[in-house]
Amino acid sequence: MSEQLINLAYIVAAILFIYGLKQLGSPATARRGNLLSSVGMLIAIVVTLLSKQILEFEWIIGAAAAGALIGFFAARLVAMTSMPEMVALFNGSGGIASLLVGWAALYNVGNTTFTVVTIFLSILIGGVTFSGSLVAWGKLSEVMPSKAIVFAGQRVVNGALLIAIVTAGVMFCMEPTIMSYEFMAVVVLSLILGVMVVIPIGGADMPVVISLLNAYSGLAACAAGFAINNNILIVAGSLVGAAGMILTNIMCKAMNRSLANVLFSGFGAVKTATKVEGEVKPIVAEDAYLILEAASSVTFVPGYGMAVAQAQHVVRELGELLEANGADVSYAVHPVAGRMPGHMNVLLAEANVPYDQLVEMDDINPRIKNIDVAVVIGANDVVNPAARNDENSPIYGMPIINVDHARTVFVLKRSMAAGFSGVDNPLFFGENTRMLFGDAKASISAVIAQFKG
Repeated sequence: MSEQLINLAYIVAAILFIYGLKQLGSPATARRGNLLSSVGMLIAIVVTLLSKQILEFEWIIGAAAAGALIGFFAARLVAMTSMPEMVALFNGSGGIASLLVGWAALYNVGNTTFTVVTIFLSILIGGVTFSGSLVAWGKLSEVMPSKAIVFAGQRVVNGALLIAIVTAGVMFCMEPTIMSYEFMAVVVLSLILGVMVVIPIGGADMPVVISLLNAYSGLAACAAGFAINNNILIVAGSLVGAAGMILTNIMCKAMNRSLANVLFSGFGAVKTATKVEGEVKPIVAEDAYLILEAASSVTFVPGYGMAVAQAQHVVRELGELLEANGADVSYAVHPVAGRMPGHMNVLLAEANVPYDQLVEMDDINPRIKNIDVAVVIGANDVVNPAARNDENSPIYGMPIINVDHARTVFVLKRSMAAGFSGVDNPLFFGENTRMLFGDAKASISAVIAQFKG
């Protein structure tokens, strides 16, 4: 395969990556963008394999078949509630792949100093991404505590780890010997650092962690691309890394916090929110129906509880019934609702909710006072008024959807338990708030039955 043809194919793949990434910016075009990016990756893989004059493809074909099967069953069988955990594992897979590619590049003859440095970076960033992603998966799946895990001297330990990694890395780059003590120290210490970086991050910051680990996986791939002198891997890694960093910045702004604060503060570990007390006003489906039936404007505010209950389809059905009844229906989506960026948008898109009914936080808040009913479905932290009013709260300063300013608020929850961050919510005791306890899907189905009955 000629060098010109290889480079042309790489350019086509890069264009598909960039255009596909742009298409992912809107729910209406996200599927097309995903498909275009997949085609670009297929072109890149096929051209790379053909250009290397590989004589035996048995292992490669076997690995590709196994990966395709895993991907197929993951896409078909993994529940939407488990999507954040799957994304965390995918980020970890990218990290360990980059680590192994960097390791393999050591076997090349005649590596330059620059190449050795990129090998070190691909192993370091890949190791941090892999182990950090496993911890993120553990927190998301609640295999381990989702709260921030902090201990005395934690920053000192992390600082010592960084110094040890840099020292071992410099010694390795000066004499890049395979399986040397310095090399093995870089591998092991990078894996330990990944764990130490993620354990002090609390559950409410998971969307930031997911996007940051995604950026790390891209940067690791970019470094691996330099290590093996592969242009398309450099381009793809750079795109993923840049997109992940931009998304991380968006997530931090949505929480009114800096990245350093997310990484090093230990969410909820220092501040203790003011204890919330008051009288809860529970209602039943029949009462909710009577209020909704008279409403001229209704806004649904989805959260992780909607994902757990798999209630997105009945929410869309109720929205259609309200529209048929003459109500103006919208869906207010907070940037960090759920446990990964865009989690609620994905759920609502799966239920075929019209894209033009999805409203961002900054657009819904100015008109929330004129909304008759705001229906909060499993959301907690992103609608918590303590973020505005309680300076002692760990989430103080975080922009929220001001549902408490609506004329009436329905909160659908199984119990009065706090959200993923562990912070109590004074919204539940508001004068205009009514609590509809129970499984969200069952509760909304009961309201729908009232409309139909």
